[in-house]
Amino acid sequence: MKKHLITTCFFCSIFFLNCEKKIDTNFLITKSSIGKLNKSSLVRDLEIIFDQDSIVRDTARLMNGFGAKKIDIFEKGGNHLLTLTPSSDSIATIQNVRIQDPRFITEKNIGLASTFKDIKDNYEISKLLTSMNNVVVFIKNSDLYFTIDKKELPANLRYNTNTDIELVQIPDKAKIKYMMLGWK
Repeated sequence: MKKHLITTCFFCSIFFLNCEKKIDTNFLITKSSIGKLNKSSLVRDLEIIFDQDSIVRDTARLMNGFGAKKIDIFEKGGNHLLTLTPSSDSIATIQNVRIQDPRFITEKNIGLASTFKDIKDNYEISKLLTSMNNVVVFIKNSDLYFTIDKKELPANLRYNTNTDIELVQIPDKAKIKYMMLGWK
């Protein structure tokens, strides 16, 4: 009986270990990468990096000899994954990344489907920047930042552009409008 119990426990533990949710690294955001793209990736290598995806550039700018202002990455089948802004260096890298697909998540499981409470519970917020329509939330020691629409705020804060918003004024359930990486 004891032998049977040990065997059952062994197989149960293997089953639960295999059922553990694994993060898809193609959609993982780390300090130096987002999916297949990393901080040092060159714009000229995007066709290699995203060989299974579609890359859309501003062809009018390219035909006039200018670099693309933004580059959209689409999954085969149409899902918009990322919008990239290249640097203006002679050997261009990626300067900014706007995450378009909710499957992209950080190592702390924060993504476009997260709320302000999720951000607050998992990261140390370094500052808030208030604009006319949004509040930008910057994370300490990170290139990652989030934008929350002022429509998510209480009515008395939505229309006053002169008021600096404080952390305690943002409701926990406020949704993320944009999620971006700003690589230097």
